[in-house]
Amino acid sequence: MNIKSIIYFILFCSFLLISPQVWSQKHDSFKVVLDAGHGGKDPGAVKNGIREKDIVLAVTLKVGKILEKYNDIEVGYTRKTDVFIELDQRPKIANKEKANIFVSIHCNSVDNSRPLGTETFVLGVARDKHSLEVAKRENSVIFLEENYQEKYQGYDPNNPDSVVGLMLLQGEYKNQSILLASAIQKDFTHSLKRNNRGVKEAGYLVLRECAMPAILIELGFLSNREEANYLNSEKGQNQLAQSIANAIISYKQEHYSYSEPFAYTDSENINTSETLNKNQAVFKVQISASRTNLDTKPQNFKGLSAISKRKDGSLYKYFYGETNDYKTAQSLLEQARNKGYKDAYIVAFKEGKQVKVSEVIN
Repeated sequence: MNIKSIIYFILFCSFLLISPQVWSQKHDSFKVVLDAGHGGKDPGAVKNGIREKDIVLAVTLKVGKILEKYNDIEVGYTRKTDVFIELDQRPKIANKEKANIFVSIHCNSVDNSRPLGTETFVLGVARDKHSLEVAKRENSVIFLEENYQEKYQGYDPNNPDSVVGLMLLQGEYKNQSILLASAIQKDFTHSLKRNNRGVKEAGYLVLRECAMPAILIELGFLSNREEANYLNSEKGQNQLAQSIANAIISYKQEHYSYSEPFAYTDSENINTSETLNKNQAVFKVQISASRTNLDTKPQNFKGLSAISKRKDGSLYKYFYGETNDYKTAQSLLEQARNKGYKDAYIVAFKEGKQVKVSEVIN
């Protein structure tokens, strides 16, 4: 073996020691695919003389323009003009582009003119009549597509039981989807003072088969004249776009930064009960977020012990381990991922308050 071959062999072996998933987060740009709902022959909701497809396209393009100013963010679109894109093609575009997140943007509409406000959905089973009706309306676009019965395997928008067949890939990304949706709603509420209708679950076909965290935003109600005028205004569209972009940037900074490469470990017994210095940053691994308040027993968390939880708004956040040492936290992260928590990540606390990891690592 010559010297050049030996060098290549050493470099190859070194590469194998690095986690492929973390390497990707470290060196690749953060990719966002934005989906303007409806389009072309599908106008979406039409109320007060305003078409949903026009509003959502305008806001989507504005969101993209803001995000494209960042060198470490790539933006893709399912449509940039007034064209009809079939529902099953939208997540395929995001998957093909290997997006980190998928954001579908829509407007709400009901028969009653009083409801108003924003709400953001993740894929799941609708828990109230309104969520079910909104999902049925958004999914009914499949009737404009050819061979929809074959393409969607007999899915019936009018049958709530059909949603069970949608729960394919999104289970792995549901926790991250909820966190992204929560960030969107938080910025709408705090920055724009919009009425917060919350983060909800419903069976949206457009979120089916997204191989990444995916959400659907309802910007407001076209059926409410005052809100419709806001959605149709340049000011309203600029504000909503900036709010969505702010939330995406915040989500990226919190969950896709400072993931440094580290070697794998087979250890399952790293000491997580060390004596912590409370004056220093405390690192934990967030493994899930849910509205369900679970007992922190190993059987509820795939056998992991040293589980803690923290309530944040309507969500309970669950953490594995705690340490002052960032390298130990990286090992804990790998343990959590090996147990099946593929979207786990490191978080930091100082003096009892959560802070950005970037602010406390050396």
